[in-house]
Amino acid sequence: MTFLEPLSLTGTYVTLEPLSGDHHDGLVDAALDGELWRLWYTSVPSPEGMAEEIERRLALQELGSMLPFTTRLTDPSTGGPGRIIGMTTYMNIDAGTPRLEIGSTWNAASVHGTGTNPESKLLLLRHAFEVLGCPAVEFRTHWLNHQSREAIARLGAKQDGVLRSHSRTRDGLLRDTAVFSILEHEWPMVRAGLEYRLARRGRGLDNVRTSASRGITTCVACDSCGQCD
Repeated sequence: MTFLEPLSLTGTYVTLEPLSGDHHDGLVDAALDGELWRLWYTSVPSPEGMAEEIERRLALQELGSMLPFTTRLTDPSTGGPGRIIGMTTYMNIDAGTPRLEIGSTWNAASVHGTGTNPESKLLLLRHAFEVLGCPAVEFRTHWLNHQSREAIARLGAKQDGVLRSHSRTRDGLLRDTAVFSILEHEWPMVRAGLEYRLARRGRGLDNVRTSASRGITTCVACDSCGQCD
């Protein structure tokens, strides 16, 4: 199996399936849930820009540098995929090492805090380490997104450094990028931590709630906003 073979990964809460243009309307609905594109420190596509973002990700897949997924809730009655709640990717793929980054992730606000995001990370990390044989998996985020950095660290990732003036945001501002990684020998402990968190949470989707109603402010790789890029 190579990095670029589209595949589906299914868990208790979420199913990750290969991104398709047919997912456009469902992804627009997910982005409208919380208006996540308005968060200045993220790159969540707007409803108007969704088609372009899908096209961009699929083009990068053709080039061999990205494997994009659509995130769906797992239907508890059938075990199959349910409604669309967001996107995630394997990106910056180096098939020779092999090494990759998990990023460009976002989830609808109504599933923040329900276990969808940590299970997505568990599925992606498990496949990267146990099937693809990666010696390391990387995460990146805006240096000013403090909640994101803290959440990535809670995964068990360690900060490798900060790339100063690394790229420009959609507003044209220079961004410092914090880089984290999990190494192969660290994976068993990270996996155990994620599995424990999910087991403790239980069926969190039975009580889906919005960030607005609960005032959720935590972020990314933990179990809430899913804004990790």
